[in-house]
Amino acid sequence: MYDPIKDGMEKTTSSVRYTVEKPPAYLSGLVHCYWELKTETTLVDAFCLHAMPDACVNILFNLVDTAIAGITALRTNYEILNLGKSFHYVGIQLLPGVWQGDPQEIIDQYVGMPYAGKLPLVATSRALAQRDFSTQQEVMSGLVQWLIENKLVVNNPVTERILANLDDIRTVADMAVVVCLSPRQLQRILKQTTGFSPHDLLKVLRLQQSFKQHYLDLYADQSHYIHSFRKVTGYTPAKYIEKFDV
Repeated sequence: MYDPIKDGMEKTTSSVRYTVEKPPAYLSGLVHCYWELKTETTLVDAFCLHAMPDACVNILFNLVDTAIAGITALRTNYEILNLGKSFHYVGIQLLPGVWQGDPQEIIDQYVGMPYAGKLPLVATSRALAQRDFSTQQEVMSGLVQWLIENKLVVNNPVTERILANLDDIRTVADMAVVVCLSPRQLQRILKQTTGFSPHDLLKVLRLQQSFKQHYLDLYADQSHYIHSFRKVTGYTPAKYIEKFDV
Protein backbone atom coordinates (compact mmCIF):
# COMPACT_ATOMS: atom_id res chain seq x y z
CA MET A 1 0.00 0.00 0.00
CA TYR A 2 1.08 3.57 -0.67
CA ASP A 3 3.24 4.82 2.20
CA PRO A 4 4.28 8.49 1.79
CA ILE A 5 7.09 9.86 3.92
CA LYS A 6 6.36 12.14 6.86
CA ASP A 7 6.82 15.87 6.43
CA GLY A 8 10.34 17.23 6.83
CA MET A 9 11.66 17.92 10.32
CA GLU A 10 15.22 19.18 10.54
CA LYS A 11 17.60 16.69 12.12
CA THR A 12 18.65 19.31 14.66
CA THR A 13 15.07 19.61 15.97
CA SER A 14 14.55 18.81 19.64
CA SER A 15 11.55 18.94 21.99
CA VAL A 16 9.10 18.32 19.12
CA ARG A 17 7.38 14.93 18.92
CA TYR A 18 5.92 13.56 15.69
CA THR A 19 3.95 10.33 16.19
CA VAL A 20 2.24 8.27 13.51
CA GLU A 21 -0.15 5.35 13.98
CA LYS A 22 -1.92 3.20 11.43
CA PRO A 23 -5.74 3.18 11.39
CA PRO A 24 -7.80 0.10 12.27
CA ALA A 25 -7.84 -2.51 9.51
CA TYR A 26 -11.38 -1.70 8.38
CA LEU A 27 -10.29 1.85 7.46
CA SER A 28 -6.92 0.96 5.93
CA GLY A 29 -8.15 1.43 2.36
CA LEU A 30 -9.19 5.01 3.14
CA VAL A 31 -6.86 6.31 5.85
CA HIS A 32 -3.08 6.23 5.59
CA CYS A 33 -2.46 7.18 9.21
CA TYR A 34 -3.37 9.20 12.27
CA TRP A 35 -0.64 11.59 13.38
CA GLU A 36 0.29 13.90 16.25
CA LEU A 37 2.77 16.80 16.16
CA LYS A 38 3.44 18.61 19.42
CA THR A 39 6.04 20.49 21.40
CA GLU A 40 7.22 18.92 24.65
CA THR A 41 8.43 22.28 26.00
CA THR A 42 8.18 25.85 24.74
CA LEU A 43 10.83 26.23 22.05
CA VAL A 44 13.48 28.96 21.93
CA ASP A 45 12.86 29.53 18.20
CA ALA A 46 9.76 29.01 16.07
CA PHE A 47 9.51 25.56 14.50
CA CYS A 48 9.07 25.26 10.74
CA LEU A 49 7.70 22.09 9.17
CA HIS A 50 8.71 21.34 5.57
CA ALA A 51 5.39 19.96 4.28
CA MET A 52 5.77 17.59 1.33
CA PRO A 53 3.20 16.99 -1.42
CA ASP A 54 1.88 13.43 -1.33
CA ALA A 55 -1.59 13.69 -2.96
CA CYS A 56 -3.18 12.93 0.42
CA VAL A 57 -5.79 15.05 2.20
CA ASN A 58 -5.34 15.85 5.88
CA ILE A 59 -8.07 16.66 8.38
CA LEU A 60 -6.23 18.76 10.96
CA PHE A 61 -7.09 19.73 14.54
CA ASN A 62 -5.37 22.37 16.68
CA LEU A 63 -5.69 21.13 20.27
CA VAL A 64 -4.34 24.35 21.76
CA ASP A 65 -7.28 26.23 20.25
CA THR A 66 -9.97 23.68 19.43
CA ALA A 67 -11.93 26.14 17.29
CA ILE A 68 -9.12 25.92 14.73
CA ALA A 69 -9.49 22.95 12.40
CA GLY A 70 -9.63 22.32 8.70
CA ILE A 71 -9.00 20.15 5.68
CA THR A 72 -5.75 20.71 3.86
CA ALA A 73 -3.82 19.30 0.92
CA LEU A 74 -0.79 20.27 -1.11
CA ARG A 75 -0.59 20.04 -4.89
CA THR A 76 2.83 19.66 -6.48
CA ASN A 77 5.11 21.86 -4.37
CA TYR A 78 6.32 21.92 -0.80
CA GLU A 79 5.12 24.43 1.80
CA ILE A 80 7.09 25.72 4.79
CA LEU A 81 4.75 25.97 7.77
CA ASN A 82 5.80 28.17 10.68
CA LEU A 83 4.06 26.57 13.68
CA GLY A 84 5.51 28.85 16.34
CA LYS A 85 7.17 27.94 19.63
CA SER A 86 4.38 25.93 21.24
CA PHE A 87 1.75 23.82 19.48
CA HIS A 88 -0.24 20.60 19.54
CA TYR A 89 -1.82 19.22 16.39
CA VAL A 90 -3.37 15.88 15.52
CA GLY A 91 -4.71 14.80 12.18
CA ILE A 92 -6.15 12.19 9.87
CA GLN A 93 -4.24 11.57 6.65
CA LEU A 94 -6.62 10.28 3.98
CA LEU A 95 -5.27 8.34 1.02
CA PRO A 96 -5.30 9.99 -2.42
CA GLY A 97 -8.70 10.16 -4.08
CA VAL A 98 -10.92 9.17 -1.15
CA TRP A 99 -12.00 12.67 -0.07
CA GLN A 100 -15.16 13.54 -2.00
CA GLY A 101 -16.41 16.43 0.10
CA ASP A 102 -16.64 20.03 -1.00
CA PRO A 103 -13.33 20.92 -2.70
CA GLN A 104 -13.81 24.46 -1.37
CA GLU A 105 -13.24 23.04 2.14
CA ILE A 106 -9.63 22.30 1.25
CA ILE A 107 -6.89 24.84 1.64
CA ASP A 108 -3.34 24.29 0.40
CA GLN A 109 -1.54 26.01 3.23
CA TYR A 110 -1.35 26.14 7.02
CA VAL A 111 -4.72 25.87 8.78
CA GLY A 112 -4.76 28.78 11.23
CA MET A 113 -8.31 30.12 11.33
CA PRO A 114 -11.39 28.96 13.27
CA TYR A 115 -13.36 26.40 11.27
CA ALA A 116 -16.59 27.85 9.85
CA GLY A 117 -17.81 24.94 7.72
CA LYS A 118 -20.61 22.45 8.29
CA LEU A 119 -18.57 19.39 9.24
CA PRO A 120 -18.29 18.36 12.92
CA LEU A 121 -14.62 19.28 13.13
CA VAL A 122 -14.79 21.60 16.12
CA ALA A 123 -16.84 19.10 18.16
CA THR A 124 -14.31 16.43 17.23
CA SER A 125 -11.42 18.71 18.19
CA ARG A 126 -12.96 19.31 21.62
CA ALA A 127 -13.37 15.57 22.15
CA LEU A 128 -9.77 14.97 21.09
CA ALA A 129 -8.42 17.60 23.50
CA GLN A 130 -9.72 15.56 26.44
CA ARG A 131 -7.68 12.46 25.52
CA ASP A 132 -4.12 11.36 24.89
CA PHE A 133 -3.01 10.22 21.45
CA SER A 134 -3.53 6.52 22.14
CA THR A 135 -7.25 7.07 22.79
CA GLN A 136 -7.73 9.95 20.33
CA GLN A 137 -7.58 7.42 17.51
CA GLU A 138 -10.98 6.05 18.50
CA VAL A 139 -12.46 9.55 18.14
CA MET A 140 -10.79 10.06 14.76
CA SER A 141 -12.05 6.70 13.52
CA GLY A 142 -15.54 7.76 14.57
CA LEU A 143 -15.23 10.93 12.48
CA VAL A 144 -14.04 8.95 9.47
CA GLN A 145 -17.02 6.60 9.87
CA TRP A 146 -19.35 9.63 9.94
CA LEU A 147 -17.70 10.96 6.76
CA ILE A 148 -18.18 7.56 5.11
CA GLU A 149 -21.84 7.41 6.07
CA ASN A 150 -22.31 10.87 4.58
CA LYS A 151 -20.44 9.86 1.39
CA LEU A 152 -17.73 12.46 1.94
CA VAL A 153 -15.05 9.77 2.14
CA VAL A 154 -15.42 6.91 -0.34
CA ASN A 155 -13.38 4.16 -1.93
CA ASN A 156 -11.92 5.40 -5.21
CA PRO A 157 -11.26 2.38 -7.46
CA VAL A 158 -9.14 4.41 -9.91
CA THR A 159 -6.64 5.80 -7.40
CA GLU A 160 -6.76 2.54 -5.46
CA ARG A 161 -5.59 0.65 -8.54
CA ILE A 162 -2.93 3.26 -9.32
CA LEU A 163 -1.51 3.07 -5.79
CA ALA A 164 -1.54 -0.74 -5.85
CA ASN A 165 0.43 -0.81 -9.12
CA LEU A 166 2.91 2.03 -8.67
CA ASP A 167 5.89 -0.18 -9.52
CA ASP A 168 4.42 -0.73 -13.01
CA ILE A 169 3.72 2.95 -13.74
CA ARG A 170 6.39 5.18 -15.24
CA THR A 171 4.26 7.27 -17.59
CA VAL A 172 0.71 8.60 -17.84
CA ALA A 173 0.13 6.04 -20.60
CA ASP A 174 1.11 3.28 -18.14
CA MET A 175 -1.32 4.74 -15.62
CA ALA A 176 -4.17 4.65 -18.13
CA VAL A 177 -3.41 1.02 -18.99
CA VAL A 178 -3.34 0.00 -15.31
CA VAL A 179 -6.80 1.45 -14.68
CA CYS A 180 -8.21 0.31 -18.05
CA LEU A 181 -9.18 3.82 -19.15
CA SER A 182 -8.34 5.96 -22.14
CA PRO A 183 -6.01 8.89 -21.39
CA ARG A 184 -8.94 11.27 -21.82
CA GLN A 185 -11.15 9.30 -19.42
CA LEU A 186 -8.30 9.14 -16.91
CA GLN A 187 -7.80 12.90 -17.15
CA ARG A 188 -11.47 13.58 -16.50
CA ILE A 189 -11.89 11.13 -13.62
CA LEU A 190 -8.70 12.10 -11.79
CA LYS A 191 -9.43 15.81 -12.11
CA GLN A 192 -12.94 15.25 -10.77
CA THR A 193 -12.02 12.98 -7.86
CA THR A 194 -8.57 14.25 -6.83
CA GLY A 195 -8.11 17.69 -8.37
CA PHE A 196 -4.92 16.40 -10.04
CA SER A 197 -4.13 15.93 -13.68
CA PRO A 198 -2.58 12.50 -14.40
CA HIS A 199 0.78 14.18 -15.04
CA ASP A 200 0.78 16.07 -11.73
CA LEU A 201 -0.39 13.03 -9.77
CA LEU A 202 2.38 10.94 -11.31
CA LYS A 203 4.95 13.64 -10.47
CA VAL A 204 3.97 13.58 -6.80
CA LEU A 205 3.70 9.79 -6.49
CA ARG A 206 7.03 9.26 -8.27
CA LEU A 207 8.73 11.74 -5.94
CA GLN A 208 7.37 9.87 -2.92
CA GLN A 209 8.54 6.55 -4.37
CA SER A 210 12.05 7.94 -4.87
CA PHE A 211 12.58 7.90 -1.09
CA LYS A 212 12.07 4.14 -1.04
CA GLN A 213 13.68 2.81 -4.22
CA HIS A 214 16.47 3.67 -6.67
CA TYR A 215 15.74 6.77 -8.71
CA LEU A 216 16.69 5.04 -11.99
CA ASP A 217 13.64 2.81 -11.52
CA LEU A 218 11.51 5.95 -11.76
CA TYR A 219 13.33 8.60 -13.80
CA ALA A 220 15.06 8.63 -17.17
CA ASP A 221 18.42 9.64 -15.67
CA GLN A 222 20.07 11.36 -12.70
CA SER A 223 19.67 14.84 -14.17
CA HIS A 224 15.91 14.35 -14.63
CA TYR A 225 15.61 13.03 -11.08
CA ILE A 226 17.52 15.92 -9.47
CA HIS A 227 15.60 18.53 -11.48
CA SER A 228 12.21 17.01 -10.60
CA PHE A 229 13.16 16.51 -6.94
CA ARG A 230 14.35 20.10 -6.53
CA LYS A 231 11.24 21.49 -8.24
CA VAL A 232 8.92 19.67 -5.81
CA THR A 233 10.96 19.93 -2.58
CA GLY A 234 13.19 22.99 -2.98
CA TYR A 235 16.32 20.87 -2.40
CA THR A 236 18.54 18.44 -4.26
CA PRO A 237 18.09 14.86 -3.00
CA ALA A 238 21.45 14.92 -1.18
CA LYS A 239 20.73 18.24 0.57
CA TYR A 240 17.24 17.11 1.59
CA ILE A 241 18.51 13.89 3.15
CA GLU A 242 21.32 15.81 4.85
CA LYS A 243 18.94 18.39 6.36
CA PHE A 244 15.78 16.45 7.22
CA ASP A 245 14.93 13.34 9.18
CA VAL A 246 13.70 10.96 6.45
